[in-house]
Amino acid sequence: MVHLSATPLAAIALGALLGLGLWLVAASVPRIGRARLVDRVAPYITDFSAEARAMRAPVPADPGSVLAMLVLPAARRARDLMASVLGGNDTVARRLRQAGADATVERFRGRQLVWSAIGFALGAAFAIAAPTVQSAPVPVRAAIPFLGAACGAVLCDWMLQRAARRRMARITSELPTVLEFLTLSLTAGEGLLDAIRRVARTGSGELAREFGGVVAAVGTGVPLGVALAEVRDGLDHAALTRALDQALAALERGAPLAGVLRAQAGDARADAKRHLIELAGRKEIAMLVPLVFLILPVTIAFALFPGYLVLQAGF
Repeated sequence: MVHLSATPLAAIALGALLGLGLWLVAASVPRIGRARLVDRVAPYITDFSAEARAMRAPVPADPGSVLAMLVLPAARRARDLMASVLGGNDTVARRLRQAGADATVERFRGRQLVWSAIGFALGAAFAIAAPTVQSAPVPVRAAIPFLGAACGAVLCDWMLQRAARRRMARITSELPTVLEFLTLSLTAGEGLLDAIRRVARTGSGELAREFGGVVAAVGTGVPLGVALAEVRDGLDHAALTRALDQALAALERGAPLAGVLRAQAGDARADAKRHLIELAGRKEIAMLVPLVFLILPVTIAFALFPGYLVLQAGF
C-alpha cells in the first residue's frame, strides 16, 4: 500500500528533475537566429564600454532566462493586443483629442471601469436568472459575468472610437472650405493669425473650434507655430497635418502662404472626391445584398408560382 502511494510522488519528483535538467540544457544552448547588431559590435568595444563587457560576460545556466524568453514575447503580444482592442494610454489620449472630449485618460478609464462593472452585473444576473443557462456547465456560467465585463469595456472604447471617427470625418469635409477661406483672407492682406482669428469667429464647425483654441493659446503667449503644431499632432489628421506642415514651413521660410494654402485646398478637394468615389463603390456593392437576397428571390417566386399552380392543377 505504501508502495502504491509512493509511486506517483516518485514519478512527479523524477518528472520535475527531468524538466529542470532539460530547462538547464535549453538555457545553455546558444540563441538560434540572426545575431543582433549590438551583439556583433560588442566584441570590438569591450575595452571602453561597460555595457559591452557585460554583454560579453558568460551567462550562467539559469532556467529563468528560458522562461523569460518564452513568456515575455507572448506577454508583449498580449499587451499589444489589449492595447489595440482597448487602447493604451497614448491611444486613448489621442482618441479623446480627436473626439473633442474634455475628459482625461484617468476619467475615461474610470468610465470604462463603470461600464465593465455594469456588464459584470448584467452577466451575473443573466447567468443566475436565465433558464437556458441553468443547464450549462458551471465553468460556462462562471465565465458569463467576466465576458459581460469585457464587453462593457470594449463597448465603451468602441463608442469613443466612433465619436473620434465621426469628428475626423467632419473635419475632412470642412478642411477644403476652411483652407480656401484662409487663402482669401491672406490674399486680401491679412496675416495668418488674423485669418485664423476670422475663421474662428465666423465659422461654426470643428475646425473653427480648433482654430479658436489656437487663437486663445496665442493670446496667452504661445507662439503661433507651436499652437498650430499642437493642433497638428493632437488631431493626427493626414490632410490637416500636410496642410499645417506646408503652412509652418512657408511661415518659417517667408514663402507666400496664399499659394501654399490654395494648393493644399485643391489637394483636399481631390482627396474628398476620391473618398466619395471609393465610398460610392463600396455602397454599390452593399446595395447588391438586398437585391440578390431579397428582391430577386421574391421576383422569381412571383414569376414562377402562378405557372407552378397551373401545372399542378392541370395534372
